[in-house]
Amino acid sequence: MNFTQKLNQWQDLINQSLDQYLPESETHPVRLHQAMRHSMQAGGKRLRPILVLAAHELFPSSIDPIPAALAIECIHTYSLIHDDLPAMDNSDLRRGQPTCHKAFDEATAILAGDALQPLAFEIIARGYSGEPSLALELVSILSSTAGSERLVGGQMQDLLSEGTKPTEETLSYIHANKTAAMIQASLLLGFKIGSKGSDPTTIELMAQAGESLGLAFQAVDDLLDVTRSSKELGKDASHDQAAGKVTWVNHVGLDKARMLASGHTERAARFVEKIGGENTFLLELLSHMLKRGT
Repeated sequence: MNFTQKLNQWQDLINQSLDQYLPESETHPVRLHQAMRHSMQAGGKRLRPILVLAAHELFPSSIDPIPAALAIECIHTYSLIHDDLPAMDNSDLRRGQPTCHKAFDEATAILAGDALQPLAFEIIARGYSGEPSLALELVSILSSTAGSERLVGGQMQDLLSEGTKPTEETLSYIHANKTAAMIQASLLLGFKIGSKGSDPTTIELMAQAGESLGLAFQAVDDLLDVTRSSKELGKDASHDQAAGKVTWVNHVGLDKARMLASGHTERAARFVEKIGGENTFLLELLSHMLKRGT
């Protein structure tokens, strides 16, 4: 099976599994569950859950990584719903569909995002009930990543920095926490479930790979925001620039942003190679992610 076939197969598996775990659209209260499904089933690359599967594949175990993959997608989608709200990024499109607050209303969108957060931890609790120590580790990784010092903190600083010219240190803080933290957590979740998940040396290498990959991903996203159309992106193109957000592109220019994306990707690949294992797919995925913006 080649890279594209495997990528598509894993995306299909994740989509089918999400459908099974999400409350049915006719479950009371119907409007809330329809809103949750609207955002979760709008498509998307499913990058974070695929990273969970790819990290588990390095040194696989008999423990199923799918529940962890679904959990991180729930947290990711909640963050997108809330980021798109009028009080934050005020976006109309996400994954090629109307954002949750546009398809429903603002209050429903807030509650849909709220509901996806506990669902993530419920999925982990149910999926790893036979492995309580592992479940506790996974909950710890995901909860700290999604909290006030990482994902939410990065979003807060992003809002505070709108219309200003932040330092490179502040911009790096935003990207390391709003974006890279969840990429890093995806790799750590998958690796923890694998057979070498308790080895501190390889866990540290995986954490460094995840941070580098996350920073590369953000640099690529910044490039795409100014080089692709809304139709190609599935979301509002040039939205960050119009909102007065500082990105790598308007901070250092297109060429330097491309260099950053390439450099961080190469660094992530070196860490993955040091870890070893069955890393063919993961290394190809790193290259695939970089090519989106070049």
